[in-house]
Amino acid sequence: MALRPARTSDVHAIKDLVAPLAQERILISKETVTYYESIQEFIVAEVDGVIVGCGALHVMWEDLAEIRTLATADAWRGRGVGHALVERLLEHARRVGVHRVFCLTFEVDFFIRHQFEVMADQGAVDPAVYMELLRSADEGIAEFLDLARVKPNTLGNTRMIRTI
Repeated sequence: MALRPARTSDVHAIKDLVAPLAQERILISKETVTYYESIQEFIVAEVDGVIVGCGALHVMWEDLAEIRTLATADAWRGRGVGHALVERLLEHARRVGVHRVFCLTFEVDFFIRHQFEVMADQGAVDPAVYMELLRSADEGIAEFLDLARVKPNTLGNTRMIRTI
């Protein structure tokens, strides 16, 4: 298995990985254009030319990023693909200067094994940063801030964070 930055030619494979998870409401379905717009945030896991996993790191603020769209092909679950993707995304977060990484997940045990903790309801950012983040149209930031407008899409997910 090789990990590499995603290319525009990988978008359809990424969508195919996400589709069954979106149908199960584990991940949020996105428009194709959204994948192209954020392709530079993605890494993929590839085996013999086939994409078997993907994940993205989205920087939200000076010291905060989100792991997004972490998906593994069903046949490759439990074989270390997700672990490798998370570790690579955390390395990338360190390289760009981020010290905290957030995720919104149903896979709490998986992220606990990667030293993530369930987020407290308050105090994740200071009030001035909170006010700045409120100006963002990004749904991930709304999820991080636990804003009510995203609840229908994220009901049952757990907000988790790790300091790196």
